[in-house]
Amino acid sequence: MSATLALALAQVDPKVGDVAGNVALIRKARAAAAASGADLVLLPELVVSGYPPEDLVLKPAFQKACREAVESLAADTADGGPGLVVGTPWVEGGKLHNAVCVLDGGRVQTVRFKHHLPNYGVFDEKRHYTPGEGPAVVVHFKGVNIGLAICEDIWFDRVPKAVKAAGADVMLVPNASPWRRSIQDERARAFDAWSHLALPYMFVNQMGGQDELVFDGASYATNSTHGARCSLVGQFETGYAVVEFDPSTKQFVGLGKSCRADLEGWAAEYRAAMQGLGDYVRKNRFPGVVLGMSGGIDSAITAAIAADALGPDKVWCVMMPSKYTSDHSLEDAKACAVALGCRYDTINIHPGVEALSQMTGPMFVGRKPDITEENIQSRLRAVTLMALSNKFGHMVVTTGNKSEMAVGYATLYGDMCGGYNALKDFYKTEVFELAKWRNENLPPGALAPAGEVIPIRIITKPPSAELREDQKDEDSLPPYPVLDDILRGLVDLEEDVDDILKRGHDPATVRRIEHLVYIAEYKRRQAPPGVKVGGKNFGRDRRYPITNRFRDD
Repeated sequence: MSATLALALAQVDPKVGDVAGNVALIRKARAAAAASGADLVLLPELVVSGYPPEDLVLKPAFQKACREAVESLAADTADGGPGLVVGTPWVEGGKLHNAVCVLDGGRVQTVRFKHHLPNYGVFDEKRHYTPGEGPAVVVHFKGVNIGLAICEDIWFDRVPKAVKAAGADVMLVPNASPWRRSIQDERARAFDAWSHLALPYMFVNQMGGQDELVFDGASYATNSTHGARCSLVGQFETGYAVVEFDPSTKQFVGLGKSCRADLEGWAAEYRAAMQGLGDYVRKNRFPGVVLGMSGGIDSAITAAIAADALGPDKVWCVMMPSKYTSDHSLEDAKACAVALGCRYDTINIHPGVEALSQMTGPMFVGRKPDITEENIQSRLRAVTLMALSNKFGHMVVTTGNKSEMAVGYATLYGDMCGGYNALKDFYKTEVFELAKWRNENLPPGALAPAGEVIPIRIITKPPSAELREDQKDEDSLPPYPVLDDILRGLVDLEEDVDDILKRGHDPATVRRIEHLVYIAEYKRRQAPPGVKVGGKNFGRDRRYPITNRFRDD
């Protein structure tokens, strides 16, 4: 037995359903670990299938493909190289489990089933898996007793206590834990509840975007508490690391020498938006994106996120003016696209508006112009962008923010039309802060230029949809700082109206906003996915009925 056990972690970006591709990732990680002298390689939760596989995991052919992949990987370990700890769907006794398998010596040595199945927020694991029962699994590997726990299993103290009681020297924890702005604080509160066990553990997390979820990696090892963790690979990147574990001291050796710092604040949130949009485009094999460039803040920051994530050459900005589009909007839209280095074109929709007015004119005789004519403009822009998408293959990116989506200040089949929305979980006030931050910072991994890529006038001018003469958002909505505070209470915190009123808001305004939130549910159900950054996004997190008479009286 060697003096220490070399434990490698592989922070990888698996693709859901790409079993062959994920096996290739695992083999690449094993080869890198072998070159570093590792004895055992830890990979993320459900790395074989990708996470979350949702109802795909219920398909027998998919279950079979995953099992065969694990058996093939197990056969690889007959070469005497490092063992593997891989997450996979696993059927045992007719029941489907979220499992982790220890592969060594040419076979599947141990299988451990996840005990705590999350069934809240974005998680539906009780829909898919049977929880593991029985004693904690401890594997004796090259003189070290290794405990196994899977993601949610360490959010409670039951499994860590059982692992410790079973004689584990160290615990390995494969994860597919989605990023959100509060995640590290949440983990600290949960994991430190069992820190008195003095159980060293290695935490490996998936990286990459999967639909509306973003995984940041941030894999780490610690000898004591979450607060003393040493991030080994970093956030929003793939990579490998090897840490020595000393069986005599029951401690990781050398932690603290090269730990990676977490991103914080707008830096983390902007990077998450880049990851979500970028991976959605790449994994669904689009050649690039196209978006309506209005000269406003939402389209400007969306273009910046897309250019940073994909490269300016893959972002096509299209200004589609109508008779209400101001000169400064034309100037600002072009200036932003040029600063980012993106393609910029103008397509005037006014002839289309006039044509549709002639078509519908006989039906509208005697009725004054209203929101109908405003929405026609928005829908013609959507038709134009979809035509470009169909002809050239670029995915249409939508640009609406969470404030607008909350109250329905968006046009169904108009500005809501598209494949993905990087701003879906950012309130309007947050969009402004994000834009200011981007002008002053170049995010890690960004492919667009540094500097002031969003003209200051875009940030300082009053927001307007420019669908009628002299229109401002505040004609229809409260000022955004007021609106967003009300919405955070109603949506993110599920507060009672009385609690929101205690903060000094006007009662009639709060009740109007509550009403708008409820009646806009049908629009949100038809909205494209978008990256989750907060505690409760419109999507998998918040599932309200469309037909709904409840109001908080």
